[in-house]
Amino acid sequence: MQFGAVLQCDAPSARTVHLAKLAEAYGFSHLWTFDSHILWQEPYVLYSRILNDTKRITVGPMVTNPATRDWAVTASTYATLNEAYGNRTICGIGRGDSAVRVSGGRPTTLATLRESIHVIRELANSRPVEYDGRTLQFPWSAGSELDVWVAAYGPKALALTGEVADGFILQLADLDIAEWMIGSVRRAAEAAGRDPAAVKICVAAPAYVGTDYQHMRDQCRWFGGMVGNHVADIVARYGANGQVPQALTDYITGRQGYDYNEHGRAGNTHADFVTDEIVDRFCILGTPEEHLTKLRRLAELGVDQFAGYLQHDNKEDTMRVYGEKIIPQLTPAATAVQV
Repeated sequence: MQFGAVLQCDAPSARTVHLAKLAEAYGFSHLWTFDSHILWQEPYVLYSRILNDTKRITVGPMVTNPATRDWAVTASTYATLNEAYGNRTICGIGRGDSAVRVSGGRPTTLATLRESIHVIRELANSRPVEYDGRTLQFPWSAGSELDVWVAAYGPKALALTGEVADGFILQLADLDIAEWMIGSVRRAAEAAGRDPAAVKICVAAPAYVGTDYQHMRDQCRWFGGMVGNHVADIVARYGANGQVPQALTDYITGRQGYDYNEHGRAGNTHADFVTDEIVDRFCILGTPEEHLTKLRRLAELGVDQFAGYLQHDNKEDTMRVYGEKIIPQLTPAATAVQV
Protein backbone atom coordinates (compact mmCIF):
# COMPACT_ATOMS: atom_id res chain seq x y z
CA MET A 1 0.00 0.00 0.00
CA GLN A 2 1.12 3.54 -0.76
CA PHE A 3 0.43 6.49 1.50
CA GLY A 4 -0.50 10.08 0.80
CA ALA A 5 -0.83 13.14 2.98
CA VAL A 6 -3.64 15.61 2.23
CA LEU A 7 -3.10 19.28 3.10
CA GLN A 8 -4.94 22.54 2.68
CA CYS A 9 -2.97 25.39 1.10
CA ASP A 10 -3.22 27.65 4.12
CA ALA A 11 -1.01 30.70 4.43
CA PRO A 12 1.85 30.97 5.03
CA SER A 13 2.93 28.94 2.02
CA ALA A 14 6.21 28.03 3.71
CA ARG A 15 4.22 25.97 6.22
CA THR A 16 2.62 23.88 3.46
CA VAL A 17 6.01 23.30 1.86
CA HIS A 18 7.48 22.31 5.23
CA LEU A 19 4.72 19.75 5.82
CA ALA A 20 5.21 18.36 2.32
CA LYS A 21 8.91 17.87 2.97
CA LEU A 22 8.09 16.10 6.23
CA ALA A 23 5.68 13.82 4.38
CA GLU A 24 8.42 12.74 1.99
CA ALA A 25 10.88 12.29 4.84
CA TYR A 26 8.46 9.98 6.64
CA GLY A 27 7.91 7.79 3.58
CA PHE A 28 4.68 9.13 2.09
CA SER A 29 4.60 8.63 -1.68
CA HIS A 30 2.00 11.33 -2.47
CA LEU A 31 1.25 14.85 -1.33
CA TRP A 32 -2.30 15.91 -2.14
CA THR A 33 -3.88 19.32 -1.54
CA PHE A 34 -7.33 20.85 -1.64
CA ASP A 35 -7.93 22.92 -4.79
CA SER A 36 -10.29 25.77 -3.91
CA HIS A 37 -8.90 29.06 -5.17
CA ILE A 38 -10.97 31.36 -2.94
CA LEU A 39 -10.64 29.48 0.34
CA TRP A 40 -6.94 28.63 0.06
CA GLN A 41 -3.75 29.60 -1.74
CA GLU A 42 -3.10 28.49 -5.31
CA PRO A 43 -1.90 24.85 -5.18
CA TYR A 44 -0.07 24.70 -8.50
CA VAL A 45 2.25 27.50 -7.43
CA LEU A 46 3.03 25.57 -4.27
CA TYR A 47 3.58 22.33 -6.21
CA SER A 48 6.46 23.94 -8.06
CA ARG A 49 8.20 24.83 -4.82
CA ILE A 50 7.41 21.45 -3.22
CA LEU A 51 8.79 19.55 -6.20
CA ASN A 52 11.90 21.72 -6.18
CA ASP A 53 12.49 21.01 -2.49
CA THR A 54 11.83 17.24 -2.61
CA LYS A 55 13.16 14.28 -4.59
CA ARG A 56 10.50 11.55 -4.77
CA ILE A 57 7.05 12.64 -3.69
CA THR A 58 4.24 12.94 -6.24
CA VAL A 59 1.95 15.98 -5.98
CA GLY A 60 -1.58 16.72 -7.11
CA PRO A 61 -5.01 18.09 -6.14
CA MET A 62 -7.65 16.24 -4.17
CA VAL A 63 -9.48 17.35 -6.16
CA THR A 64 -9.61 19.83 -9.03
CA ASN A 65 -12.64 20.27 -11.28
CA PRO A 66 -13.52 21.16 -14.90
CA ALA A 67 -15.46 24.32 -14.04
CA THR A 68 -13.01 26.76 -12.43
CA ARG A 69 -9.95 25.94 -14.55
CA ASP A 70 -9.48 25.88 -18.31
CA TRP A 71 -8.69 22.29 -19.25
CA ALA A 72 -5.80 23.10 -21.59
CA VAL A 73 -4.23 25.41 -19.00
CA THR A 74 -4.53 22.65 -16.39
CA ALA A 75 -2.85 20.17 -18.73
CA SER A 76 -0.11 22.67 -19.58
CA THR A 77 0.60 23.16 -15.89
CA TYR A 78 1.11 19.44 -15.35
CA ALA A 79 3.25 19.05 -18.46
CA THR A 80 5.39 22.00 -17.39
CA LEU A 81 5.88 20.63 -13.87
CA ASN A 82 6.77 17.23 -15.31
CA GLU A 83 9.34 18.74 -17.67
CA ALA A 84 10.90 20.74 -14.86
CA TYR A 85 10.92 18.10 -12.10
CA GLY A 86 10.34 14.72 -13.74
CA ASN A 87 7.01 12.92 -13.94
CA ARG A 88 5.92 13.51 -10.34
CA THR A 89 2.40 14.87 -10.76
CA ILE A 90 -1.05 13.33 -10.55
CA CYS A 91 -4.48 14.79 -11.25
CA GLY A 92 -7.36 14.11 -8.88
CA ILE A 93 -10.58 15.48 -10.36
CA GLY A 94 -14.30 15.57 -9.68
CA ARG A 95 -17.41 17.51 -10.64
CA GLY A 96 -16.57 20.36 -8.24
CA ASP A 97 -17.46 21.16 -4.65
CA SER A 98 -16.12 24.09 -2.61
CA ALA A 99 -14.24 25.66 -5.52
CA VAL A 100 -17.51 26.21 -7.37
CA ARG A 101 -20.07 26.39 -4.56
CA VAL A 102 -18.34 29.03 -2.41
CA SER A 103 -19.04 31.58 -5.15
CA GLY A 104 -22.55 30.32 -5.91
CA GLY A 105 -21.68 27.94 -8.76
CA ARG A 106 -22.73 24.37 -9.34
CA PRO A 107 -20.84 21.13 -10.02
CA THR A 108 -20.42 20.21 -13.67
CA THR A 109 -22.29 17.43 -15.42
CA LEU A 110 -20.74 13.98 -15.68
CA ALA A 111 -20.54 14.45 -19.45
CA THR A 112 -18.37 17.54 -18.94
CA LEU A 113 -16.24 15.70 -16.40
CA ARG A 114 -15.74 12.81 -18.83
CA GLU A 115 -14.66 15.13 -21.65
CA SER A 116 -12.32 17.12 -19.41
CA ILE A 117 -10.57 13.95 -18.22
CA HIS A 118 -9.84 12.99 -21.82
CA VAL A 119 -8.56 16.43 -22.83
CA ILE A 120 -6.38 16.95 -19.75
CA ARG A 121 -4.91 13.45 -19.87
CA GLU A 122 -4.09 13.50 -23.59
CA LEU A 123 -2.45 16.92 -23.55
CA ALA A 124 -0.55 16.28 -20.31
CA ASN A 125 0.75 13.00 -21.74
CA SER A 126 2.26 14.87 -24.71
CA ARG A 127 -0.42 13.61 -27.10
CA PRO A 128 -2.74 15.47 -29.51
CA VAL A 129 -6.41 15.82 -28.69
CA GLU A 130 -9.56 17.14 -30.31
CA TYR A 131 -10.74 20.08 -28.24
CA ASP A 132 -13.41 22.61 -29.12
CA GLY A 133 -13.27 21.74 -32.80
CA ARG A 134 -9.48 21.87 -33.10
CA THR A 135 -6.62 19.42 -32.80
CA LEU A 136 -4.34 20.64 -30.02
CA GLN A 137 -0.92 19.47 -28.85
CA PHE A 138 1.84 21.07 -26.83
CA PRO A 139 4.77 21.37 -29.29
CA TRP A 140 7.21 21.74 -26.42
CA SER A 141 6.11 18.69 -24.44
CA ALA A 142 7.67 15.24 -24.85
CA GLY A 143 7.52 12.31 -22.46
CA SER A 144 5.19 13.90 -19.93
CA GLU A 145 3.13 11.34 -17.99
CA LEU A 146 -0.03 12.05 -16.00
CA ASP A 147 -2.60 9.74 -14.44
CA VAL A 148 -6.08 11.10 -13.79
CA TRP A 149 -7.89 9.76 -10.71
CA VAL A 150 -11.57 10.52 -10.25
CA ALA A 151 -13.38 11.27 -6.98
CA ALA A 152 -16.90 9.83 -6.99
CA TYR A 153 -19.78 8.71 -4.77
CA GLY A 154 -22.97 8.28 -6.84
CA PRO A 155 -23.75 5.30 -9.10
CA LYS A 156 -23.28 7.15 -12.39
CA ALA A 157 -20.06 8.81 -11.24
CA LEU A 158 -18.73 5.45 -10.05
CA ALA A 159 -19.55 3.96 -13.46
CA LEU A 160 -17.72 6.79 -15.23
CA THR A 161 -14.72 6.21 -12.98
CA GLY A 162 -14.56 2.54 -13.90
CA GLU A 163 -14.93 3.36 -17.58
CA VAL A 164 -12.26 6.06 -17.98
CA ALA A 165 -10.21 6.79 -14.84
CA ASP A 166 -6.69 5.70 -14.01
CA GLY A 167 -7.68 5.66 -10.35
CA PHE A 168 -10.66 6.01 -8.02
CA ILE A 169 -10.59 8.40 -5.04
CA LEU A 170 -13.06 7.40 -2.32
CA GLN A 171 -13.25 10.10 0.32
CA LEU A 172 -14.22 8.02 3.34
CA ALA A 173 -12.84 4.95 5.12
CA ASP A 174 -16.06 3.12 6.04
CA LEU A 175 -15.32 -0.53 5.25
CA ASP A 176 -18.81 -1.55 4.12
CA ILE A 177 -19.32 1.50 1.91
CA ALA A 178 -15.80 1.14 0.50
CA GLU A 179 -16.48 -2.48 -0.46
CA TRP A 180 -19.67 -1.49 -2.29
CA MET A 181 -18.11 1.46 -4.12
CA ILE A 182 -14.92 -0.36 -5.11
CA GLY A 183 -17.06 -3.19 -6.44
CA SER A 184 -19.15 -0.72 -8.45
CA VAL A 185 -16.05 0.79 -10.06
CA ARG A 186 -14.58 -2.60 -10.88
CA ARG A 187 -17.81 -3.88 -12.42
CA ALA A 188 -18.01 -0.76 -14.58
CA ALA A 189 -14.41 -1.19 -15.70
CA GLU A 190 -15.03 -4.81 -16.64
CA ALA A 191 -18.21 -3.89 -18.53
CA ALA A 192 -16.20 -1.31 -20.48
CA GLY A 193 -13.67 -3.97 -21.52
CA ARG A 194 -10.98 -2.78 -19.12
CA ASP A 195 -8.94 -4.76 -16.63
CA PRO A 196 -10.59 -3.84 -13.29
CA ALA A 197 -7.25 -4.11 -11.56
CA ALA A 198 -5.90 -1.36 -13.81
CA VAL A 199 -8.01 1.18 -11.92
CA LYS A 200 -6.03 2.10 -8.80
CA ILE A 201 -8.00 2.61 -5.59
CA CYS A 202 -7.28 5.44 -3.14
CA VAL A 203 -9.20 5.79 0.11
CA ALA A 204 -8.85 9.29 1.56
CA ALA A 205 -9.96 10.12 5.10
CA PRO A 206 -8.77 11.95 8.21
CA ALA A 207 -6.04 10.10 10.07
CA TYR A 208 -5.30 11.04 13.68
CA VAL A 209 -2.96 9.06 15.93
CA GLY A 210 -3.75 9.44 19.61
CA THR A 211 -5.68 8.12 22.62
CA ASP A 212 -8.09 10.97 23.46
CA TYR A 213 -10.94 9.68 21.31
CA GLN A 214 -13.41 12.47 21.97
CA HIS A 215 -10.83 15.10 21.07
CA MET A 216 -9.87 13.23 17.90
CA ARG A 217 -13.53 12.89 16.90
CA ASP A 218 -14.16 16.58 17.47
CA GLN A 219 -11.11 17.46 15.39
CA CYS A 220 -12.28 15.26 12.49
CA ARG A 221 -16.06 15.76 12.63
CA TRP A 222 -15.81 18.29 9.79
CA PHE A 223 -15.15 15.41 7.40
CA GLY A 224 -18.60 13.94 7.86
CA GLY A 225 -20.00 17.36 7.02
CA MET A 226 -17.94 17.54 3.84
CA VAL A 227 -19.01 14.06 2.73
CA GLY A 228 -22.58 15.02 3.59
CA ASN A 229 -22.55 17.65 0.83
CA HIS A 230 -22.00 14.97 -1.78
CA VAL A 231 -24.43 12.54 -0.16
CA ALA A 232 -27.12 15.22 -0.13
CA ASP A 233 -26.69 15.58 -3.90
CA ILE A 234 -27.00 11.81 -4.31
CA VAL A 235 -30.13 11.63 -2.17
CA ALA A 236 -31.68 14.48 -4.15
CA ARG A 237 -31.04 12.56 -7.37
CA TYR A 238 -31.69 8.94 -6.34
CA GLY A 239 -33.73 9.16 -3.14
CA ALA A 240 -32.72 7.94 0.32
CA ASN A 241 -33.71 4.35 -0.54
CA GLY A 242 -32.32 4.31 -4.06
CA GLN A 243 -29.18 2.91 -5.61
CA VAL A 244 -26.73 3.74 -2.83
CA PRO A 245 -26.17 1.98 0.52
CA GLN A 246 -28.47 3.09 3.32
CA ALA A 247 -25.40 3.26 5.55
CA LEU A 248 -24.24 6.20 3.44
CA THR A 249 -27.53 8.09 3.31
CA ASP A 250 -28.99 7.65 6.80
CA TYR A 251 -26.54 9.90 8.58
CA ILE A 252 -27.50 13.12 6.74
CA THR A 253 -31.06 13.10 8.13
CA GLY A 254 -30.22 15.89 10.57
CA ARG A 255 -28.20 17.96 8.12
CA GLN A 256 -29.39 21.58 8.13
CA GLY A 257 -27.10 23.16 5.54
CA TYR A 258 -23.45 24.03 5.06
CA ASP A 259 -21.24 27.11 5.17
CA TYR A 260 -18.39 26.71 2.70
CA ASN A 261 -16.39 29.37 4.50
CA GLU A 262 -15.84 26.71 7.20
CA HIS A 263 -15.15 23.96 4.68
CA GLY A 264 -12.63 21.37 5.85
CA ARG A 265 -12.06 23.06 9.19
CA ALA A 266 -11.93 21.46 12.62
CA GLY A 267 -14.78 22.92 14.67
CA ASN A 268 -17.02 23.42 11.64
CA THR A 269 -20.36 24.48 13.13
CA HIS A 270 -22.31 22.86 10.28
CA ALA A 271 -21.10 19.36 11.14
CA ASP A 272 -23.00 18.97 14.41
CA PHE A 273 -25.28 16.37 12.82
CA VAL A 274 -22.29 14.02 12.36
CA THR A 275 -22.33 11.47 15.19
CA ASP A 276 -19.33 9.94 16.90
CA GLU A 277 -20.19 6.64 15.23
CA ILE A 278 -19.97 8.22 11.78
CA VAL A 279 -16.63 9.85 12.61
CA ASP A 280 -15.26 6.49 13.71
CA ARG A 281 -16.55 4.77 10.56
CA PHE A 282 -15.44 7.43 8.08
CA CYS A 283 -12.03 8.22 9.60
CA ILE A 284 -9.06 6.33 11.03
CA LEU A 285 -8.46 7.30 14.64
CA GLY A 286 -6.62 5.82 17.59
CA THR A 287 -3.42 3.99 18.36
CA PRO A 288 -0.99 2.81 15.68
CA GLU A 289 -2.37 -0.70 16.14
CA GLU A 290 -5.92 0.51 15.47
CA HIS A 291 -4.76 2.31 12.33
CA LEU A 292 -2.98 -0.82 11.13
CA THR A 293 -6.05 -2.98 11.72
CA LYS A 294 -8.30 -0.78 9.60
CA LEU A 295 -5.68 -0.20 6.92
CA ARG A 296 -5.16 -3.96 6.55
CA ARG A 297 -8.92 -4.37 6.10
CA LEU A 298 -8.85 -1.72 3.39
CA ALA A 299 -5.92 -3.45 1.71
CA GLU A 300 -7.96 -6.67 1.64
CA LEU A 301 -10.63 -4.75 -0.30
CA GLY A 302 -8.04 -3.83 -2.91
CA VAL A 303 -7.08 -0.34 -1.75
CA ASP A 304 -3.75 0.67 -3.29
CA GLN A 305 -3.28 3.95 -1.42
CA PHE A 306 -4.49 5.50 1.80
CA ALA A 307 -4.37 9.30 1.81
CA GLY A 308 -4.69 10.81 5.25
CA TYR A 309 -6.36 14.18 5.66
CA LEU A 310 -4.37 16.24 8.17
CA GLN A 311 -6.88 18.99 8.93
CA HIS A 312 -6.42 18.73 12.68
CA ASP A 313 -4.08 19.82 15.47
CA ASN A 314 -1.71 16.84 15.32
CA LYS A 315 -0.30 16.93 11.80
CA GLU A 316 3.40 16.45 12.46
CA ASP A 317 3.07 13.74 15.08
CA THR A 318 0.56 11.77 13.05
CA MET A 319 2.93 11.83 10.07
CA ARG A 320 5.83 10.83 12.32
CA VAL A 321 4.00 7.83 13.75
CA TYR A 322 2.96 6.77 10.26
CA GLY A 323 6.56 7.02 9.11
CA GLU A 324 7.95 5.09 12.06
CA LYS A 325 5.26 2.50 12.85
CA ILE A 326 2.65 2.20 10.11
CA ILE A 327 4.10 2.76 6.63
CA PRO A 328 6.98 0.29 7.17
CA GLN A 329 4.45 -2.40 8.17
CA LEU A 330 2.37 -2.02 5.00
CA THR A 331 4.99 -0.76 2.54
CA PRO A 332 8.13 -2.76 3.33
CA ALA A 333 10.14 -1.07 0.56
CA ALA A 334 9.43 2.42 1.94
CA THR A 335 12.52 4.35 2.97
CA ALA A 336 11.79 7.04 5.52
CA VAL A 337 14.40 9.68 6.18
CA GLN A 338 15.32 10.47 9.76
CA VAL A 339 13.94 13.93 10.59
